[in-house]
Amino acid sequence: MDFAPSAEHELLRRTVRDVAAREIEPVIEEHERKRRFPIEVVRRIGQMGWLGIPFPEDEGGAGLDTLAYAIVVEELARVWGSLALIVAAHTSLGCGPIHAAGTPEQKRRFLAPMARGEVIGAYGLTEPEAGSDSGGTQTTARLEDTRDGQDARGGRDPGDGQDARGGHDGASWVIDGRKRFITNAGEAGTYVVTARTGQRADGSPEIGAFIVPADTPGFSVGRLEEKMGLHASATGELLFDGCRVPADQMLGKRGQGWKLFLETLDGGRISIGAMALGLAQAALDATVPYVKERRQFGRPIGSFQGVAFLVADMATEIEAARLMVYRAAWLKDQGKEYGLAAAEAKLFASEVSQRATNAGIQAHGGYGYIEDYKVERFLRDAKLTEIGEGTSQIQRLVIARRILDLKIV
Repeated sequence: MDFAPSAEHELLRRTVRDVAAREIEPVIEEHERKRRFPIEVVRRIGQMGWLGIPFPEDEGGAGLDTLAYAIVVEELARVWGSLALIVAAHTSLGCGPIHAAGTPEQKRRFLAPMARGEVIGAYGLTEPEAGSDSGGTQTTARLEDTRDGQDARGGRDPGDGQDARGGHDGASWVIDGRKRFITNAGEAGTYVVTARTGQRADGSPEIGAFIVPADTPGFSVGRLEEKMGLHASATGELLFDGCRVPADQMLGKRGQGWKLFLETLDGGRISIGAMALGLAQAALDATVPYVKERRQFGRPIGSFQGVAFLVADMATEIEAARLMVYRAAWLKDQGKEYGLAAAEAKLFASEVSQRATNAGIQAHGGYGYIEDYKVERFLRDAKLTEIGEGTSQIQRLVIARRILDLKIV
């Protein structure tokens, strides 16, 4: 077994680290303090191809693999959690579904500009009453014939799996509802959103996915959230009031939106795991020199077992998390089943990140609690990784169901 990333991967890591040190790190504090979205930085990394890392060149991407993408997110989070989250949400959640299920025309029109970094992407799944219970989606989409305003469904069984995009000339989907806690809200130019399109024979909701450009009439951005951490990333509401999109902007076939959303979350968990990993590593990076230099009782505090063991645990857990995240990425790149590995990696890395960033503050003592030192920001940012892409409790549910093959509630 070869656990060493390739020379290409290591070159990419060094490049990201160099650019982060020279161009990104100097602007972080200002953006975080003012809670300002770093649009200039995002444009810059888009020009470098970092917003389309895992997508083929003919789709506007860099033509690299999932492991390369995980390394980029890890290294960005090692410097700036907000930027890592922006990139992860754009790539995994905004671009990912279009790459997975888009038609050639959808990829040309929507994915390619996003992968080239010309347009930011976002994904609208969570709602005020549908968080962990994503199947409880209340946002609706109804199919209409735009020529006469009549319902274009024509009595078709909504669960028959037919593709509504090509079956009705002049048809459009009318979306009503709202989404909550959407990363990149107000900054994205293209949103992929989920909505109920009907009901299946067994009574379960039929959920579809739709591509909604930001300038679509009937679509708007609501309140933007003031958050505990990740202050330079935008999180907010998406509002749909008679938002009409052409039928050819349905993503995938009718009735397949649920499957697409599950696949999207599987991939997104790798990126959140990578983000958690980067934040944990950042805490260790800050802690090691501090405990070697800070002196109490006439000696470096790192020479005391109480502190040294904190560092030892941080380093050990971070290395284990890295191997889990990289393995999940490798499985995806090999075309193997990776959903279980992604959930395990995301669960472990996010909880390691919380422990490591907390230990970093503990090792810094009072200095760790003040904003002059970065470790307090790392802790605040790391908390999101235990929530986004499914909470730790949901990850345990996913893992247990796949291992036990039982319905666990």
